[in-house]
Amino acid sequence: MSDTNPEITQDANASLSIAQAQALVDAWIKTVGVRYFSELTNTAVLMEEVGELARLMSRSYGDQSFKAGEKQGPEALGEEMADVLFVLICLANQTGVDLTEAFTRSMEKKSKRDADRHKNNPKLG
Repeated sequence: MSDTNPEITQDANASLSIAQAQALVDAWIKTVGVRYFSELTNTAVLMEEVGELARLMSRSYGDQSFKAGEKQGPEALGEEMADVLFVLICLANQTGVDLTEAFTRSMEKKSKRDADRHKNNPKLG
């Protein structure tokens, strides 16, 4: 599409860092989305998106069946996961959270806290 802003497009085959994703979403919001929804609205939207992902997961891997015409498969799962990620990035951007830093801290915390926990869990053996 010729009117696409090159600042908000991403090569589908290129790697994308978390910081780049935050910048990409911010550029999109400011050029296409006009402005961020309020934090409370985006929290509700995040819950909606997680619900859509949960619905798809319950039909793909759980006991529920798909209705005629419902999207399914890895592409549909990826689309729903990406929707969750988009809204989560919106919330991070508008609240000043650096997701790269936060994720790094979270991984360090989990690595220390759970160093032996899962290895010693008989349910996982």
